[in-house]
Amino acid sequence: MHKIFNLKSTILSTLDSNKALDIVSIDLANKSSMADFMIIASGTSSRHIQALAEQVLKKFKDSGIENCKIEGKESTDWKLIDGIDVIVHIFHPEKRKFYDLEKMWSELIPKERLLI
Repeated sequence: MHKIFNLKSTILSTLDSNKALDIVSIDLANKSSMADFMIIASGTSSRHIQALAEQVLKKFKDSGIENCKIEGKESTDWKLIDGIDVIVHIFHPEKRKFYDLEKMWSELIPKERLLI
């Protein structure tokens, strides 16, 4: 678990140093088995979003995660970088507001729904 916290910190730092906006980290423990953390950030343009996604992908690969990939390569306003234990969404601010993942994943999930 210590390795995952270090990876999360590396990704947060990478996004911050590359001028991502409104960076949020969500702990997915007890909410989902798909990952341990979800990080959501915004980019200022399609080029910025693409550059951020490529930087995050590089950090994942540098950390030894070989199976990571970018989803939404054709999209100009959203990218998902799947780092297995850490998932990163990078949005254009309007799309981020529309999908509102922070609200969906930050809410507590009743135990009955967790079992489904």
